[in-house]
Order: sequence, then structure tokens, then C-alpha cells
Amino acid sequence: MNTPRLNHVQCLTPSGLHRMAYWEWGDALNPKVLLCVHGLTRQGRDFDVLAQTLSNEYRVVCPDVVGRGASDWLADPSGYSVPMYVADMVTLLARLNASSLDWLGTSMGGLIGLGVAALPNNSIRRFVINDVGPTLEASAIARIGSYLGLPMHWKSVEEAADYMWSISKSFGPHTREQWLALTRPMLKAEGDGFKPHYDPRIGVPFRSVTPEMAAFGQTMLWKAYDAVTAPTLVLRGAESDLLTPATAHAMTQRGPKAHLIEFAGVGHAPTLIAPDQIAAVREFLLRP
Repeated sequence: MNTPRLNHVQCLTPSGLHRMAYWEWGDALNPKVLLCVHGLTRQGRDFDVLAQTLSNEYRVVCPDVVGRGASDWLADPSGYSVPMYVADMVTLLARLNASSLDWLGTSMGGLIGLGVAALPNNSIRRFVINDVGPTLEASAIARIGSYLGLPMHWKSVEEAADYMWSISKSFGPHTREQWLALTRPMLKAEGDGFKPHYDPRIGVPFRSVTPEMAAFGQTMLWKAYDAVTAPTLVLRGAESDLLTPATAHAMTQRGPKAHLIEFAGVGHAPTLIAPDQIAAVREFLLRP
């Protein structure tokens, strides 16, 4: 597999400047851009297989959301929030200056995409939301919170891969080679081994959400979804505990009235490595 180009863009927060890393595939002069944004504890290299597959049609850009991967960590962890991530992506989009922009967001990346796609005069042409919706199931949030930000150290990539598989089996079937490829970018060297690639403090605002805040957030997310005008595709793992069948169905009935595709044998969230998952994305994005 080829290696993507690594670039950075400087973004502004109330507490100062930080750099956000982004990985690029395809022709840097291609005016057609596909922005792929990852989930809460993940990073931009999650999309390597999909990005390489689509790199003949697109300049594929896969950012490491701040606090993850090759991006800076914030001095103030309260900045680890969707509104701040939306602001960072708007800065990135200004840098890319794309004449045509499509967005694919997995989990948190889909919520960030909602924030951008709901803005007046946004430039999103087509929008793919991967296994997330305006209503987030509390049990799934609790499951993710059970491992978010825990201090971890692994002696080898293989040991780290085994641990990550233990908390990620809902991603669906993967070969050992595929799983190791997904694991390596999730690690930072530490002493004689490895630690997670992300700032453990991303869990601070995550754990501070009260039921009242969650209810208000759900209302605002549905308001944002209803404001989306771009043709929208919702992908769902048929066994997902975050995006329920009821929420997915509601997303086909209101707002952009998304087209829904479900993948059997997968929970939260499809990794977009399997050929049928890639084909679903490709067909929607390249449809005339």
C-alpha cells in the first residue's frame, strides 16, 4: 500500500493556537475533495484502504482530530468538544479550497459533519454518516466511556492489537493483517513499548455530560440534521448499539431523508475496509 502525505494546519481556540494534522491521498491539485473524519478514540489512518481505493477520483483528506494521532494536544481539555472540532474543520476546508467537497464521518466524525453540513452556505455536496445519528444510546456511550482514557502500556504492537480487538469486536470480522494495520497508527512509542495515540483527557468533557446536557444535545443534533440539504447516506452496522434501527429509520424520514444501508455481522462501527462497505460508499459518492 502507498503512504499518504502528512500535512498540518494551524487552528485557533480560546486558549491559543494548535496544529491539526491531516493525511492526504491522490492528486494534491484535484479540485474534488473527500474529507474522511474518524471516531472518538481513532485517527485519520483508519481510512487508508478506502482512501487509496478512491484516490483516483478524489483528493482524499483524513484529519487527525485535535488530541489524536499526529495533531497537537490541547492545553485546556474543555476544548475537546464537537463545536471546537467543527471550527477546526472549517479552518481545514479553507486551507483545502475545494471546489467540490464530499464528507464521510464515522461516529464522532459524523457528528462533526452534521455541525458543518447544517451551516448556511456550506460546501458539502454529498454526506456519508457512518453508524451515528442525532440520538445516541446511553448504553453505548457508557461502553465507550468504560475504556476511554485509561492509562495503557503495551510491550508490543501484537499485544496492543489483542487489547484493542477485545474492546472493538463490534467492528466486525477482520483478518489479523487488517487488524494490525488498523492498530499501528493507534500507538505512540513509550519507553520499551507503546501507549495510546490520543490525549487521555479527551475523556474529561465526555464524562462531564449530565442527562440534561445529553437531552439538550440530542435536540440540537436533530435540529442540525433537519437543516442538512446535501444528499445523505447513512451506514449502519446491523448490530450497532449506538445507532438503533429506530433512529436510523427516522433519519430516512426527515431532514435530508437519507438512504440507509446496513451491514450484517457488524456493530459499531463499520471500518469501511470490507469490499461491500467500500462499494456502498463508492457507488453513492460517484453516482451521477
